Amino acid sequence: MNITIHTTSLPHNDPDASLAFYRDVLGFEVRSDVGQGRMRWITVGPAGQPGTSILLAPPAADPGITEDERRTVTEMMAKGTYGWILLATPDLDATFEKVRAGDAEVVQEPTEQPYGIRDCAFRDPAGNLIRIQELR
Repeated sequence: MNITIHTTSLPHNDPDASLAFYRDVLGFEVRSDVGQGRMRWITVGPAGQPGTSILLAPPAADPGITEDERRTVTEMMAKGTYGWILLATPDLDATFEKVRAGDAEVVQEPTEQPYGIRDCAFRDPAGNLIRIQELR
């Protein structure tokens, strides 16, 4: 079997702020940007890796969720407990400084974890947790 991860999704509540974070702070390429206003679906991905993308999507756009579910998602996003992703870099310290300089909310400075990973963490403009691990 030959399966790869093509796209994962993270919610946004401000497409312009999310676009600026992923494009300008993380340096991702914009692959597509469709819709208008807050109802925009923006696909971004790391330069040189066209087969891997993140879809930044409005969480309330799914017609299959109820108003209660929509409220729960909104509350979880506000607390930063709804969406998260793990990224990786060979130079964690330089990446951390660049992301911090982009005014991202720092959750954790570079730390050696007891399970053998060195990582740091930020929140994107929607509150999603972005953990960045150091490749070794």
